[in-house]
Amino acid sequence: MASQKDIITLPHPSLRTPSKRVGYITNDIKTLLTSMSEALLDWEDHREHEVGVALAAVQINEMKKVVIVRNDFDNKDDRSFMVFINPVITKYEGKIVEDFEGCLSIKNIYGKVPRFEKIRVKATDVEGKEFRVTLEGFLARIVQHETDHTKGVVFVDHIKDNENAFYRLEENGDLKQLDYEKEIKNSLLW
Repeated sequence: MASQKDIITLPHPSLRTPSKRVGYITNDIKTLLTSMSEALLDWEDHREHEVGVALAAVQINEMKKVVIVRNDFDNKDDRSFMVFINPVITKYEGKIVEDFEGCLSIKNIYGKVPRFEKIRVKATDVEGKEFRVTLEGFLARIVQHETDHTKGVVFVDHIKDNENAFYRLEENGDLKQLDYEKEIKNSLLW
């Protein structure tokens, strides 16, 4: 059974490496999906103020273009996931909006990240069928974040030149802005 200990964090080199396209949906891919959901849910079960909303396979050091996204991220009791295999964002739409993001592979750091408010995505489901979907708001943000993981990009890469965009989650659940020079500039993020 996979656990939160299987989730890799920066500076692990796999997080900066593009994942490989999945050719066929095999039993190994289905086993990978189970491991991903187990690791994500175990991580969440050890957090008071955070919900695990999504995970890319690279985050458990599997270099495959596979992403899971929680079906209902407002309901911690719903522990089911949508599957995106070989996800590709085919179109970015709407305004670019800044909002907070965290990442299971970046310990204790949050960032105010600019993302498009609407995207169109093409992917394959667990049965091997291609599907297309239009996503908006927080769900669009999540899929942009996870698709970045499949390209070897993490959210801090989008804000590395914005010294005011980095935050830490405090014990009480509040976000506190970090001092870029002291806490970010020469950290393990880069």
